[in-house]
Amino acid sequence: MYLVAISIIFVPKIEKKGRKTMRLSELNTGEKGVIVKVLGHGGFRKRIVEMGFIKGKTVEVLLNAPLRDPIKYKVMGYEISLRRQEAEMIEIISEQEAKEQAVQPDYHEGLGENMHLGEDELKQLALGKRRTINVALVGNPNCGKTSLFNIASGSHEHVGNYSGVTVDAKEGYFDFQGYHFRIVDLPGTYSLSAYSPEEIYVRRHIINETPDIIINVVDSSNLERNLYLTTQLIDMNVRMVIALNMYDELEASGNTLDYVKLSQLFGVPMLPTVSRSGKGIEQLFHVIINIYEGGDFLDHKGRMRSEILNDLRSWHKEYVPDHDFGSHKEEIEQPRGFYRHIHINHGPELERSIEEVKRVISVNENIRHKYSTRFLAIKLLENDEDLKKIVEELPNGKEILAVRDREEARIAEVVNEESEQAITDAKYGFIAGALRETYVDNHQDTSRTTQIIDSIVTHRVWGYPIFFLFLYLMFEGTFVLGDYPMQGIEWLVGELGDLICNNMSEGPLKDLLVDGIIGGVGGVIVFLPNILLLYFFISLMEDSGYMARAAFIMDKIMHKMGLHGKSFIPLIMGFGCNVPAIMASRTIENRKSRLVTMLINPLMSCSARLPIYLLLVGAFFPNNASFVLLVIYAIGILLAVVMARLFCRFLVKGDDTPFVMELPPYRMPTSKAIFRHTWEKGAQYLRKMGGIIMVASIVIWALGYYPNHDEYESVTEQQENSYIGRIGKAMEPVIEPLGFDWKLGIGILSGVGAKELVVSTLGVLYADDAEADAVSLGERIPITPLVAFGYMVFVLIYFPCIATLAAIKGESGSWKWTVFAGLYTTALAWLMSFAIYQIGGLFL
Repeated sequence: MYLVAISIIFVPKIEKKGRKTMRLSELNTGEKGVIVKVLGHGGFRKRIVEMGFIKGKTVEVLLNAPLRDPIKYKVMGYEISLRRQEAEMIEIISEQEAKEQAVQPDYHEGLGENMHLGEDELKQLALGKRRTINVALVGNPNCGKTSLFNIASGSHEHVGNYSGVTVDAKEGYFDFQGYHFRIVDLPGTYSLSAYSPEEIYVRRHIINETPDIIINVVDSSNLERNLYLTTQLIDMNVRMVIALNMYDELEASGNTLDYVKLSQLFGVPMLPTVSRSGKGIEQLFHVIINIYEGGDFLDHKGRMRSEILNDLRSWHKEYVPDHDFGSHKEEIEQPRGFYRHIHINHGPELERSIEEVKRVISVNENIRHKYSTRFLAIKLLENDEDLKKIVEELPNGKEILAVRDREEARIAEVVNEESEQAITDAKYGFIAGALRETYVDNHQDTSRTTQIIDSIVTHRVWGYPIFFLFLYLMFEGTFVLGDYPMQGIEWLVGELGDLICNNMSEGPLKDLLVDGIIGGVGGVIVFLPNILLLYFFISLMEDSGYMARAAFIMDKIMHKMGLHGKSFIPLIMGFGCNVPAIMASRTIENRKSRLVTMLINPLMSCSARLPIYLLLVGAFFPNNASFVLLVIYAIGILLAVVMARLFCRFLVKGDDTPFVMELPPYRMPTSKAIFRHTWEKGAQYLRKMGGIIMVASIVIWALGYYPNHDEYESVTEQQENSYIGRIGKAMEPVIEPLGFDWKLGIGILSGVGAKELVVSTLGVLYADDAEADAVSLGERIPITPLVAFGYMVFVLIYFPCIATLAAIKGESGSWKWTVFAGLYTTALAWLMSFAIYQIGGLFL
């Protein structure tokens, strides 16, 4: 069954996106509020709920201590003190906010400002506000996490069959069965250690943002590796449901899994899902609702408290009349030991050490609301530096670390292994034991196809020629297939220009439309088919799984450059756009490799440069277009290799990290995902046409038209004396040794804003060239093939666009490296073009 996002209109209004939820700690003395939800990990929530802080209950602030901490509250007839940090973890709706919501048109008609809301009305408003569920998606790379996010939220985030596609958190919203879901897609991570940036990011999000429910997305065809992350989430004591994704692949393999029993062993509900088709997603969100509503409110027999169950039924009966729980009623009423939280048993010796470290941590009440003390104890025994810094700040931090050191030494003596390795082994041992009881491998070797393909495309001899063959075919397809629609668009642009020329009187407006807008924007828009084809081929390589193999075969070359094999993925992504490619470099654990990858990424030719190449290649190298394109891209790759080696040796210091990267199975790319990704990039290109490129074309035209446009006899003379001509003439001494005239120089200058502007600028400057009768812009540029080649190399290398520099600043956190990237690329571009023109001139 497919998930249908249903918008339910109900009395209590859902909080709007971006609106800050009020916390209990914000109430002043004498004020009242109604509890919406309790945040924090399971142990903290359980303790708070047992004290009477249950959803829908009214709480009143009685007294603030002299230092405003702790605070005394009255709830359910009891007077209870909480620290401000603990009160911060309880969401409420205040009386004032309740009144503001109650006077809305869809609440009660005829109520005035001085209304008195009874406790039942306050409770109803609080229960409505509680219907916003914050969900975080956590899982390994390539587990289908982003596909689940897309189908649930209706978003179109890019999905790739390789590690590092999601490099930051994406948010989506949708309504289902009377609930408003806020879903956050977190970066893929193999664990919750502090080894890589994405691991730290995911862990901090879970701890600081305290999502209501975590969906742990697990690749059903690779359970043992994926469930390791699950054991760490269990250590964190978070409310969680497991989506056994790609379950169709497990069934197709002939293997069987008793996921009901496996969920009992892990103490976490598990459901089979297929994100690509939407199968199982609706059931998944039903279970999320049930866990969210009932997880904190169980009686001593493991049944949901009757008060909470009645609230839930009343809600559905009134606002979701077509859904009276149906088959889910028994699921909610059944004993919930099935979902009871368990601890992963690490064996007697490790458990003894965990409990000992946990004991000294638990003394600190001010940290227990935010962290699971068991999770902290385990991470300290794993020598987690990030959490060690937090523990060091505690009053008894030295004592905790002393106990940790003592227990580490004891573990090493007893089990003859370091505590970190012993804990990892114990977790995998638990997973192996659980799978032995639930998973049956019927020995159908479905990986045979993958092995056969890998033996060819990753061969130590044939792997590299195959890779460059794929690149050549990509460029050949981009140029040859794109040429037909390109000619059609070029004809339409020419016809539009002729139409305006023949029907408008002479004057600045006509020149603006023909030479400025049509000459500038039209000169760029003709390359839209080529851009679409380039992204189509890149998406094919990504989604099929070949991109990860390219990183695999390039690791040795990357290592000789002083980089990591993972660096190859951001570099290849640079063929599309340097901005997301630089952002993707954050998945590289080693700082040196990460920084060098950012610095050399602008040398990878992005799609914005492609129109410049196609313009000049089509005009000057029509018989060898694909080969020349391949040479241009190869020059960028070779320069990246050389510069990376130089940077690693002389500029950026640091140690290497081992190459660990998943090689996912080959998968057939879905046409929907391929064409959606391709069209999104094409739409982005079109938006640039109507935005920055049109504005820049008008500016370039105006600078070339004024001053004194009518005082000169020839167009050439007028342009040279215009504002832009004066700018170009001023920079001509610098570019003349490269064979460039001032018009080509202005094209280079405009490309600093965005590389597409180079073509639009040339289209404006050469629109009225008296020497040219040709329709094609490339044929109107009076240069030799040698200069054209040097110009393409210069555009390939020189100053990154503003957006790329902003990405380098954001990821490196330093203006020094940002400025350096702009300066070194420009200097290198000048040297390369100078060498091509001067040396090439000796032979041609």
